[in-house]
Amino acid sequence: MLLLQQNKKIMEKYFNTIKKCPLFFGIEDSELRTMLNCLNAVTRFYNKNEFIFEAENPVTTVGILLSGNVHVLQEDYWGNRKILASIETAEVFGEAFSCAEVKSLPVSVIAADKSEVMLVDYKRIITTCSSACVFHMMLIKNMIKLLAQKNIMLTQKMEIVTHRTTRERLLAYLSAQAIKFGKNSFTIPFDRQQLADHLSVERSAMSAELSRMQTEGLISTTRSEFKLLC
Repeated sequence: MLLLQQNKKIMEKYFNTIKKCPLFFGIEDSELRTMLNCLNAVTRFYNKNEFIFEAENPVTTVGILLSGNVHVLQEDYWGNRKILASIETAEVFGEAFSCAEVKSLPVSVIAADKSEVMLVDYKRIITTCSSACVFHMMLIKNMIKLLAQKNIMLTQKMEIVTHRTTRERLLAYLSAQAIKFGKNSFTIPFDRQQLADHLSVERSAMSAELSRMQTEGLISTTRSEFKLLC
């Protein structure tokens, strides 16, 4: 009972964040509160570098980031790490693997900072409940749209990493971020090592290339802040 009350308090604390989640687009506030109970949603706190989903394990839940920072990553046999995606507040993760009912995850999801996450049983999302809530079909529609959008994002990521040189990958990534934010100044969700992992390049080579790009007047950058100059 105490755990249930704590979970309810956290839900209320982050209700405005939950409303922004694309999974719940078009659902009224009153219906959303009822739906969260219907979905048996729970909240979890994760410390920095703690696994939310770990590779080689099955996953049956969809995660929604309430606070903090979460990375989707892949490690090879020797422990070399690639950051495939950075999850932003109110974004969904794990939906594709839950939908596919994979028995062994090919990636891990880790808290890059202290983070709070809402977890929802995927089958509760795609199966209409006994009370037949009016907005459940919209929930299913939103999930299908999310899966399609993630597929498009994956295609865009592949386009970036297929570039042969470190400079080409950097320019492709920074260009995509400028288009995403609609301006030439923006902050990326990675530090230098994380950006290198995301682009699958060596950090030292990437840092040297960024320095050259600044000298040439292509960019201005401080830590995670970037400005495209021409």
